[in-house]
Formats: sequence, C-alpha cells, structure tokens
Amino acid sequence: MTYATCRTAFPVLGWLALVLASCTDLTEVPYSEVTEGNFKPTNRDIGSLIAPAYTPLRQVWMGWYGNLDFQEETADAFLPPVRPNGWYDGGTYIRLHEHRWAATQGQPNSLWARSFNGINAANRVIYQIDSGVVPVADSVKPGLLAELQALRAYYYSLLLDNFGNVPIVTDFKSTELPKQSTRQEVYDFVVGQLVAAIPNLSTQTGTRTYGRVNQWAAKGILARVYLNAEVYTGTPAYDKVLAVTQDIIAAGKYQLEPKYRASFARSNDKSVEILWAVPYDAINGPESSFHMKTLKPELRFVYGLQAQPWGGSASSPQFIDTYDKADGRLADTWLMGPHFDDQGHGYNFVEYVPEIDSTDFNNGFPVWKYEIYTGETGSSDVDYPIIRYAEVLMMQAEALLRTGQADAAAFLVSQVRRRDFTGADSTKATVTGAQLLQGSSYNYGWYDKDGVVKTGPGGTPVVNGGADVRYGRFLDELGWEFAAEGHRRQQLIRFGVYTTKTWFNHAPNGAYRTMFAIPDFAVSTNSNLRQNPGY
Repeated sequence: MTYATCRTAFPVLGWLALVLASCTDLTEVPYSEVTEGNFKPTNRDIGSLIAPAYTPLRQVWMGWYGNLDFQEETADAFLPPVRPNGWYDGGTYIRLHEHRWAATQGQPNSLWARSFNGINAANRVIYQIDSGVVPVADSVKPGLLAELQALRAYYYSLLLDNFGNVPIVTDFKSTELPKQSTRQEVYDFVVGQLVAAIPNLSTQTGTRTYGRVNQWAAKGILARVYLNAEVYTGTPAYDKVLAVTQDIIAAGKYQLEPKYRASFARSNDKSVEILWAVPYDAINGPESSFHMKTLKPELRFVYGLQAQPWGGSASSPQFIDTYDKADGRLADTWLMGPHFDDQGHGYNFVEYVPEIDSTDFNNGFPVWKYEIYTGETGSSDVDYPIIRYAEVLMMQAEALLRTGQADAAAFLVSQVRRRDFTGADSTKATVTGAQLLQGSSYNYGWYDKDGVVKTGPGGTPVVNGGADVRYGRFLDELGWEFAAEGHRRQQLIRFGVYTTKTWFNHAPNGAYRTMFAIPDFAVSTNSNLRQNPGY
C-alpha cells in the first residue's frame, strides 16, 4: 500500500512510543511535551492511539517465520525444499513438511510470541482508555474498546487454531502467572468477545477504516471460527456460519473483484473485495518478506528488483496437477515456464520437484500471486488480505454443503469461479452440487524421484488417492481459490486430511499434529502450562 493510505489508517506515529509504552521506572522525567498526563487525543489521533495493538500483525503474517509460511509448508500445496544456496537450516523446513516438529520449532513459536505481543498491546491500550489514563471522548470510547476487543479476539483465534489450550489474559495490571484454559474455553472466549464487540464496531468501509477491524471484518473472523467449531470443540456451528455470512453478503459492502489478482496488487488497499488487510509499506511499514522467500535469486535481474531473492519454497507437483489448465488462477498464482532477461539471467520453471532434501532453483513454481514490481526491495508494499469476500462466499457455500444443500453451495462456488474461466472456457466456471459431493482430484501418496505417486518409497503407484475425501471436490475449490494465502493447514484439518494422508515426502505422523506444541520457552517460564498431548 502507499504511505498516504498508511497515514490515513494510523496517523501521527512519531510520538506513539512516548504516549503508550509501559514503563518500569515510574519516576522517569519525560523528554517530550506529550505525556499520558497531558495528552488529550482528538479524532485525528485515534489511529495512532490503537496502532501498537495492530503492529504485531505485520510480523505475524508476512514476516520471517511468519504464519503464512508454516500454514502452507505443513500442508499439501507448498513445499520448502533444500536449494543449491541452502534452505536446510538445521532441518527446520523439512520438519515442517514431515510433521516432525517439537516444542522448539521456530515458526509456531514465533506465532505464539507475536500473538501475545498483540494481546498484551491490546490489553495495555484497553486499560489506558478504560481507566482514563488516556482520556477519550465518551462518543468514541465504546467503539474503540470494541475494536481492541475484537482485535484481541483475532489474536486469540490464531492461538486457538494452532495451539488450542492457551492462557486467556485480559488484565494488563495483573502480575500473576496466567492459568491455562482449555480449547473449549478459548473458543467460547473468542466467540463471546467478537459477538459482544460487533454492535459497537464501525460499519464504514474504505480508507477511514482500512487496516482496522470494522464490523464486517469481525463478522468474517467470527464466521471462520464458527466454520472450524467442530475441530475446536467437537460441536459443529454451520447454522451460525450461514447467519453471519448472510449478514455480510446482504449488507452489500463488498464484492468480488473482476480480476483475481486485484486483491494481491500493489494497490490492493483499494480493493472492493478485501474485508480486512495487514497494511505493508516497504519504508514505513516493512516486514513483508514472503516474496523474498519464494522467488529465486536471478529473478532480481528479470524483474528489476533492488534485492536478491532467497529462493526457497515452491509449489507441490501433486497440487499443481489438480488444476484445470483453463483455470486462470493457475497462472495468476504460480510463476511457470521460462522467465529470462535479455542477458540470459533467469529460469525455466518446471512442475517437477525431485525430493524435499535436494532441488534445483527451477524445480517447482514460485508464488506469483502477490504483485512483483520493478524496484521492489526486501520488503513488499503489497498488503496481506486477512479475509476476502471470496472467503465469505465460500464459507457460506461450505456450510450449505455440510447441511445437505449442495446445489445452493454450487451456485456460490460457481460465482467465485466465474472470473477465472473466460472465453471458450467460460462454461467450466459452473459446478454442480453433485460434483461438490465427489472426492478430491488430489492424488495423495508418496512422490518418488521418478515423478510417480506411490504408496510409499518403492511402492506401487497410487490412482486417485483423494477419492475417499468427503466433500473432496470442495476442498479442491478452496485450494485453487486460496493457494498461498495461509489457509491450507486449516482446510486440511477440517476435511480430515492433515494427519491421515501422504503427500510428496510427507507421511502421517500422529493425529495430535493438528495442534502445535506449546513453545518450550512458555512452558519453562509459566508453571501453570501443561504441554499439548503428544509432545
């Protein structure tokens, strides 16, 4: 996004640390005219007042060891293979692929720390507003507190999904070690906080609320939590998914972009499809390095980048084989075939990947979904869409499908597909309820060096290894629409695939892997925490 938009969403960041940072030396003399005692925020200052609670989102999603990485790299569409320039890194990426991580794994541990950073920041600002330490007009106070409450609930929804049994902390002043809550309790907390916050949240869209939680963003996150309720609690909540998604649809505030890639363009802060995004700016809001991880080194010359990419992750050949070649999302998501400059720098990217332990730079397709632009540095300007209108439609479709309304689900899926099948292939956009009830086209099984999918190393070839996946065709649809957006792990868990199927060089390694281990540093510093089962 542009810095102008960033300033609109969160202005006056220069004095923020002075106003809102918590202190350990309460007798310290301030070296600024702006203090908690004399600061009287106006409407223009509201964005800056709450900005510290949003800041951790930049690292949470697109930062190094970000959530986008390991939500995809532990799943079946995206591979983190060893490359000629490295990427073994002590086996950290291979462990993700093979589901052999432990309580010391850096990626999930980073999510834990960053999410609690966001929670602590939200608690601090809530305390400052609620207590009057930072005076806020009565007319805006309920909305601000609701926004922070919903944002905190979002951080907790990430912890709920990845770790399950986490401490619920809401008291900024408490010095006691927080007690561990069950996954059911965390689910109830997240739902309760979002439901309570929604009536007081802004219904505005556009630049005034861009990057912030408005009512529609909160409803979208609530619908996502409801969609996964059976995973979290054992009890489905599809009726609630239908109700919340219908609220969003009926409001008419958002719509599908005519072009799929518009939601991932450098100017995606203007997208009519994005309900909520993490704003990035290479200078004033950095941390987005995902493009550096997936693009290969010589693409610096091909696309005029200022920084040399690192050349890591790429597509899984089994996932690429599931696409209809007429589906525009294939070329809009993955960089395929020859890409060279006039000096011969570049690569001819091929689908084939020999093994997780050793690959060349041209094996597997890099992610092309997020716009690559001339002059791009090690941090991108492209904002990360936390939730798109396409997801709202697909959540409603899945809830319809799972409640016996396959034809109604197919109508919504066809609506989402329509922009991706054009010209002579436009009829392929339409799917039927009967098709959505079929299995998956993903040929699950072990991918041998010869490019044949087998039952295991040296085993017999597999034929249609996804036929037994219930609603597998719908799972395929989710994969094509949301590839490389950080949703795939959650999708596979919900469809019963994550810990039961083999793909590429991964084999099932325990049903308990649907949750990550609670970080070792958290367990060692809080005697109230008990490790998740299996670790």
